Amino acid sequence: MPRLNKYIALTGLCSRRKADELIVEGKVCVNGNIVTELGFYVREKDKVTVDGKTIRPQKLEYYRFYKPAGYITTLDDENGRKTIYDVIPPELKHLKPVGRLDKDSTGLIILTNDGDLINQMTHPSIKVPKVYIVTINGRFSETQAKEMAEGIEIETDQGEKKIAYADTVPVELSNKKSIIQVVLYQGINRQIRKMFAKLGFEVEALKRIQHATINLDGLKKGQTKIIKPKQIKELQQYLRKIQNLKSESV
Repeated sequence: MPRLNKYIALTGLCSRRKADELIVEGKVCVNGNIVTELGFYVREKDKVTVDGKTIRPQKLEYYRFYKPAGYITTLDDENGRKTIYDVIPPELKHLKPVGRLDKDSTGLIILTNDGDLINQMTHPSIKVPKVYIVTINGRFSETQAKEMAEGIEIETDQGEKKIAYADTVPVELSNKKSIIQVVLYQGINRQIRKMFAKLGFEVEALKRIQHATINLDGLKKGQTKIIKPKQIKELQQYLRKIQNLKSESV
């Protein structure tokens, strides 16, 4: 028997953390009775509703998607721009992206209906690494790599000032352009582009090649492939390890 918050997460409605909030707010009923106990266990025959709507666990699905340039990472766009759901197979359109890539960027996006996993992979306190290959105009120096590692102040889309960090490894350097591997542990919108702009560079190409333990290997642009159960198990073990290390450092 799963706990109520896990049962809700298994329906794909939200993460366990958000489910806890719904329970405390009195929005969850089991067999017609409001349940506010976080440790409540649900039996297979129980009827669970959230805001009056019946929910049931669904089979959890996990896919890799190679996002091509020119598509935004959202279900609908009020401006009528093309979205990744114009590329994803129709039978997978119920899945949600784990994080985002801007319109001009390409590469790996994980698609799933696992609300728990989405929360773990994107929550700012957990700091799950994302790896990118970035092409910029001009030669990237060791001094600039140090600046990016120590933090560069950028402005968010909301106008806030934030210190952004990135680890960099040069792949190819020349006076005309540089190719750099960039690792992020934050999730500020267009962070890489803004950081390089502060250093006087323009990003010519940006591709995400890895998110935690899941990578882009074997995918072509616009293609989706199922993530195997073994890979999901490895990913979950990796996320638990990160969380345990975080707990030990507190």
